[in-house]
Amino acid sequence: MCGLAGIISFDASEPSGDRLTRMTRAIAHRGPDGEGFFVDGPVGLGHRRLAVIDLTDAARQPMSTDNGRFTIAYNGEVYNFRELRAELESLGRRFGSRTDSEVVLQAYAQWGVDCLERFNGMFAFAIWDKLGGELFLARDRYGIKPLYYSFTSRRFLFGSEQKAVLAHGDVRRQIDPEALVEYFTFQNFFTDRTLMRGVKMFPAGCWAKVSPDRNQGRLDLVRYWDFDFREPDRPADMRQYVRRGRRLFAQAVRRQLVSDVDVGAYLSGGLDSGSITSVAARELPGMRTFTVGFDLSSASGMELAFDERAAAGEMARAFDTEHYETVLKAGDMERVFARLARHIEEPRVGQSYPNYCAAELAAGHVKVVLDGTGGDELLAGYPWRYRCAEAGGGFEDYIDRCCRYWRRLMDGDEMRRVFAPIAGEIREVSTRDIFRGVFRAGAEELTGPEDYVNHSLQFEARTFLHGLLVVSDKLSMAHGLEARVPFLDNDFVDFAMRVPVAMKLGDSGRRSQGRSSGPARDGKLLLREMMSPAVPDSVVKASKQGFSAPDASWFRGPSIEYVKTQLYDRRARIYDYMDPSAVGELVGEHLSGKRNRRLLIWSLLSFGHWLDEFLPAHSA
Repeated sequence: MCGLAGIISFDASEPSGDRLTRMTRAIAHRGPDGEGFFVDGPVGLGHRRLAVIDLTDAARQPMSTDNGRFTIAYNGEVYNFRELRAELESLGRRFGSRTDSEVVLQAYAQWGVDCLERFNGMFAFAIWDKLGGELFLARDRYGIKPLYYSFTSRRFLFGSEQKAVLAHGDVRRQIDPEALVEYFTFQNFFTDRTLMRGVKMFPAGCWAKVSPDRNQGRLDLVRYWDFDFREPDRPADMRQYVRRGRRLFAQAVRRQLVSDVDVGAYLSGGLDSGSITSVAARELPGMRTFTVGFDLSSASGMELAFDERAAAGEMARAFDTEHYETVLKAGDMERVFARLARHIEEPRVGQSYPNYCAAELAAGHVKVVLDGTGGDELLAGYPWRYRCAEAGGGFEDYIDRCCRYWRRLMDGDEMRRVFAPIAGEIREVSTRDIFRGVFRAGAEELTGPEDYVNHSLQFEARTFLHGLLVVSDKLSMAHGLEARVPFLDNDFVDFAMRVPVAMKLGDSGRRSQGRSSGPARDGKLLLREMMSPAVPDSVVKASKQGFSAPDASWFRGPSIEYVKTQLYDRRARIYDYMDPSAVGELVGEHLSGKRNRRLLIWSLLSFGHWLDEFLPAHSA
């Protein structure tokens, strides 16, 4: 687990060592255990190391093959690296370290791009082929590890974070208006855009090659994997799915315990983290677990259930873990906001400062933590989200209904009023087209409700899950902490994508006519059945509870002055792009209790901090 950065010069000049150093040190938090550099003609690679597997100097990067042809800068963990190493050794490949980084390097040297099909893990890496004169870039199937890039007039720049790309100095800092509209519609990015014009995210499940002699201004991406949820041709019964699911899930967790440093686990109080910990704690007696709770003294309504410390404590006792907790108050958001904005780089799904504080807590005790992200998206944990998949007027009607649901922050009329100052720059932006672009061809294959639910799961995995993974990576690595996601094990994902919808959402829709009339309310049914012998009954039967602070109440109460100071000041930088009266009206709806606008308020505050951090007034 590390951070990487790199440069390719298109004008035959050697990359500046000073600039490569700046790029690498901009992400020093990702790798506090060392740094390394490699320059060969027009190519420069930089690396920051977080030592997790093979703590010796033999595992330092950038790392080259014995003959010097291939050199890698790598970020991630490939959990089946020992099996791959044995296979490569049988083919005559020799190793000088015990790390998975070298296995990835040798696998590419042996199999080329086909090596990606063999990796079970999380990764983003760059390999320079000296003989072939080209750079190979790849990112894992699900997008667990991030990778950003930018073309300038003379260079191709890339890195694990945008900060690395921006630190080079060639990228002019300008906001991307289309990305701004995309974010304030969906509270996420469905395309490869970022808020910074010209800086893009390398897509998950893709690879590309860049040559100093070609690709100037263009990246030809090749997709090697994608999510594909569909009903099985010959479904088994529930007992068989439960048995197989238990085996594959336990195998996934055990795989991800490989480490030469201590491994802990987040334990939120929910089923996903509880399932992981129930398996991991059997393998690592006395392992450390971490929970973030909330001060609910000023909360009300549904938010009174947001503190899950009691459920987490019950599981910690059941699993006999060494358990740690921290409690967040309303003022903690203001305390961490500037640091959070610097590390997350662009706001994404949800309100993520509790995740930042959870990582801060865990990093004080371990270097690796298991994270429950992915369980909901694979196994239908949000049953209310699939209502748009109920019978309707065909695929385009389904798209319209889903698009309306996923507009998390503002509707079209509100967007027009809020972004009136930049109306001319965003006139051609169609958020429906952005939404529709996530769905690949094949609409004619969708005939029944189950097909539409599977399509909804596919959409959610490509977008919402990806946003969660970006948040998890950025906020854990902010503290030099490696977060692993056992639900996103290749074998378990392949299994989950072929589990019938009825065994995820329940069977309450199947009645007299023998077919489902729509998704039921009992999400993640299969996981509940799988984990019922291991996880306390109170957790297995509990309703879905997201990891969220009681911000709706805090924004009207303890944090109201902070919100007003930030958003009612017409001199605030966000009003270079937004209309202060329109924003004030929407914020006022929340403060008056008329409508819950907590997500919008969070996003407005985040945008303001992003501007301060990444687009200082003198550079605008």
